[in-house]
Amino acid sequence: MAEEEEVPIEPVPDVEEDSTYKPPPEKTLEEMIQQDTEDESLRKYKETLLGNSASGAVVLEPNNLNRVLVRKLVLVAEDRPEMQLDLTGDLEKLKDEAFTIKEGISYKIRIEFHVQREIVTGLKYVQRTFRKGILVDKMTQMVGSYAPKIEIQSYTTPMEDAPSGLLARGNYTIKSLFTDDDGNEHLKWEWSFQIKKDWN
Repeated sequence: MAEEEEVPIEPVPDVEEDSTYKPPPEKTLEEMIQQDTEDESLRKYKETLLGNSASGAVVLEPNNLNRVLVRKLVLVAEDRPEMQLDLTGDLEKLKDEAFTIKEGISYKIRIEFHVQREIVTGLKYVQRTFRKGILVDKMTQMVGSYAPKIEIQSYTTPMEDAPSGLLARGNYTIKSLFTDDDGNEHLKWEWSFQIKKDWN
């Protein structure tokens, strides 16, 4: 029986893709609520869309001026309990708390967050994965636009497969960024995982 051929992980060029998309001019929540008030169906639609924020500003942390409060990152793998990173504490410690991932498994990432004060448009999740200092993967996911809410909100990336094989096993560092169309950096953090032959 022939041995399985090992395919090395190729470096990925760290080049931003040009986009012709231009975000719309920013409007405050108050401006959106006051607009088209004579249209009853539109008013009801906005109330449904905006929830608590249609009747006044939702402020969860009065001393925090940020509009997006990123709470946690959750790694969701098939047939495994969810693994979580708390993003509300000391972010420097996350690099030392590596997840263990079995090679070749399918997984997705869920980001949980609150939005306060104003609507946030064009949220994006950007992730760059490094192995021994070399960029081996990058991903940009359009998360969408969110109104302020008391409830936690979340975004889940599409399912993807972890690399497999002897050359894929080892330590990876991930640099994550939650940003938006206006270039606001809501949270930037580093974390890590190890790819092993098995979960243990």
